[in-house]
Amino acid sequence: MKLFSQRKGIKPVKSVMQVDSMDDDLRIGLWNALTLIYWNNIERTGNYHNIRSLYIRLWHDYFKKPIYPLNPSSSYWREYWREIYKEIKKYFSNCEWFEVYDFIEFIANNYPINKDVNSEFMKFCNSVLEREASAYRFVGGKITQITTEEEISEIEEALKTSNPLKGVHAHLKRALDLLADRKSPDYRNSIKESISAVEAICNLIAGEEKSTLGQALKKIEDKVGLHPALKNAFSSLYGYTSDAEGIRHALLDEPKLSFEDAKFMLVSCSAFINYLIGKSSKVGIKI
Repeated sequence: MKLFSQRKGIKPVKSVMQVDSMDDDLRIGLWNALTLIYWNNIERTGNYHNIRSLYIRLWHDYFKKPIYPLNPSSSYWREYWREIYKEIKKYFSNCEWFEVYDFIEFIANNYPINKDVNSEFMKFCNSVLEREASAYRFVGGKITQITTEEEISEIEEALKTSNPLKGVHAHLKRALDLLADRKSPDYRNSIKESISAVEAICNLIAGEEKSTLGQALKKIEDKVGLHPALKNAFSSLYGYTSDAEGIRHALLDEPKLSFEDAKFMLVSCSAFINYLIGKSSKVGIKI
């Protein structure tokens, strides 16, 4: 069930897309990745040599704490691992959101095990990050932001400026909700809602009710001084609503649409809506 602030569009896009925050579901998902790929492997194999190496790297390079004298015996490390685990878990549960990313990146690049296992961990983390609508992914072994401040600003501005335009705003809000739904994201319908928002604003400017995007763009080309190249670019990108052979339908027929696909469409449509509202205002068109 969505919270009131989410339903009303009050909660910031940054929060919805987890840019500078981390909810419990995301933190727990990343901890589960550590547990399933690394911690369970330690318990199962009893390879405490890896733990000794990890402990040294963590305490010296990450936590920067004093390293205690080490006993090489396996029985010693079997017991000591329990204490190390408790301290790691306590840190992970209470640290800042950005420190969680620091930690998993450090582990992925410093755990003394074959690269295939570390790659599996990063892949696992990326599935959690996508599921929970995080703005970050493992790229080339490093945590990288995939949603920029500029992209977020475009979406927020479009939601704000389209607020009086019920149809446009409703489609944009729905596109964001479907994209950021952490339980069951619907990328395909998010893309459709983004496109519908552009169609809605174009019809308002053109003074039409149910024109296709291509037809509406032709009518507003002269009205707002829309450059032909820009008009053609958007016509080509989104295709005609009623054209079964159009790019829009070809895109939506893709079997594996991702967060990145839906985010690209939402950001692009938001930017175009902002552009059209600005251009219309300058030439005195009331929408």
